[in-house]
Amino acid sequence: MDKTLLSLGHGYSARALADRLIPQGWRIIGTTRSADKRDDIAATGVEPLLWPGTDIAPLLAQVPHVLVSAGPGPEGDPVLGALREQITAAAPHLRWVGYLSTTGVYGDHGGDWVDEDTPLTPATKRGLARVRAETAWQSIPDLPLHIFRLAGIYGPGRGPFAKVRKGTARRIIKEGQVFSRIHVEDIAQALELSIRSPQPGSIYNLCDDDPAPPQDVIGFAATLLDVPLPPAMDFETAEMTPMARSFYAESKKVRNNRIKEALGWQPQYPDYRSGLTDLLKRETSS
Repeated sequence: MDKTLLSLGHGYSARALADRLIPQGWRIIGTTRSADKRDDIAATGVEPLLWPGTDIAPLLAQVPHVLVSAGPGPEGDPVLGALREQITAAAPHLRWVGYLSTTGVYGDHGGDWVDEDTPLTPATKRGLARVRAETAWQSIPDLPLHIFRLAGIYGPGRGPFAKVRKGTARRIIKEGQVFSRIHVEDIAQALELSIRSPQPGSIYNLCDDDPAPPQDVIGFAATLLDVPLPPAMDFETAEMTPMARSFYAESKKVRNNRIKEALGWQPQYPDYRSGLTDLLKRETSS
């Protein structure tokens, strides 16, 4: 069981980690809420497990590594809501537990830099829910917890090219707005390094080295595709869904020094230009 990972809420980032570990002989067990997704998960070499709906307490009593990707809902953290007692009982024998959080816990900093020591002042309900979830996980005694605060995730199947090609992309302009990003394969690399060198209690920001305005990313994607720049629209007057508009409530640049120093992590895609260039090469060669 040494090379066994239970992935609770087996999503996009967890799949990228599985792609790294399975060729090395790891057994990955991934949970899903949808029976329809089990075949897709199995096709990647991961053992699918329908949960909720299956008793996973026996697994928790055996596996040494657990990755939690499921986000909090209206009732709080769904994993702890269902399994707090079992996780508390399993804590002493677990070697590594990873919790995927978000840099949204820091809130708005007017474009200034934040790091892991920055006070948590979330500006959205989603960010507040993450702060509460982090606190709930940290409250479990003896749990070898590692929190990863992820910036905006992109990668294969998740990039701006589809919208740019369709002509539906827009360059939303809000003065001073800046975001940090992270390629999914850089997340997977960081998780693997952490599993191999556990440091319980650690909190790591995961982002690239080049925070940038969102309109620059869309513009670069259009340049790569050799199509006209999407229209520029002022944030204040642009038609946007409440969800899309909420992302602009926070502006900050995120530092990643801690994980570089602690684990020797270096992003393969240190900026959006290298990441998008590689994504397009993969699309055109597949």
